[in-house]
Amino acid sequence: MATSRARGAPAAPRRTLTPQPAYVLQRHDWSESSLIVELFTRGLGRVVTVARGAKKPTSSYRPLLLPFQPVTVLLGAPPKAAEAGDADRELLPLRSAEWAGGQPLVRGAALFSAFYLNELLLKGLARQDAHPALFDAYAAALAALASLAGPARDEAAVLRAFELALLRETGLLPDLSVATLTAEPLAEDGSYALDATHGLVPAAQGPSGARWTALEAALSLAGGPERFDALQAACTGVAGALRKPLQGLLHYHLGHTPMRTREVLQGVQKLQVP
Repeated sequence: MATSRARGAPAAPRRTLTPQPAYVLQRHDWSESSLIVELFTRGLGRVVTVARGAKKPTSSYRPLLLPFQPVTVLLGAPPKAAEAGDADRELLPLRSAEWAGGQPLVRGAALFSAFYLNELLLKGLARQDAHPALFDAYAAALAALASLAGPARDEAAVLRAFELALLRETGLLPDLSVATLTAEPLAEDGSYALDATHGLVPAAQGPSGARWTALEAALSLAGGPERFDALQAACTGVAGALRKPLQGLLHYHLGHTPMRTREVLQGVQKLQVP
């Protein structure tokens, strides 16, 4: 016969379920009716969840669990160690999902850039490691991509701004206001290069010290859309020069496997050439 809890003894703590702002990064089939969904949440970071019945025609999840649209999710506790293996313990049951709204959707050619952001998050973040400021930067980047229109749209500054935010939030970006090896302030009119192993160093060619300092000033602002707007503005005009060093830094830390979204985009561009 089970023994009752002693009078006055504290009750076992219960896990409080808190709604989380989230975006879908990718999804996979799990069964004939269910999906495994990778989410980027503001409070829990990158998580993997089981959306049971999400593939059924009548499921309310079908129009919600799609990339690039904001949702609010309620996640359950992971299975107990005695009931699941190590891999299964990372699966958080999806209790509910609702459309958060308030943001235009990314469309057209800008979708390639949006999928590139998702791939960066999948490769660059450990699971269940929260980065609220990076979540805000991701939401701002999607909004910026959705607002771009016309043949003259410039997505490069948006991408460079998000790469900088990702590198800074994961601790992989040095202080951009000083030379890394000497810790001396940058000369405004000097040229500097960002090296994966030596940090920011003087160079014959590269963005000026004033440019790097402006980028650091934008990165140092409090999180939110204003911070990303300032970072995007700081990248405008120098995005081309930043592309190679930032991607070199990303490849150094995240691995040299080519980004699939870039390979697909390059293939599409080749098909469009007469």
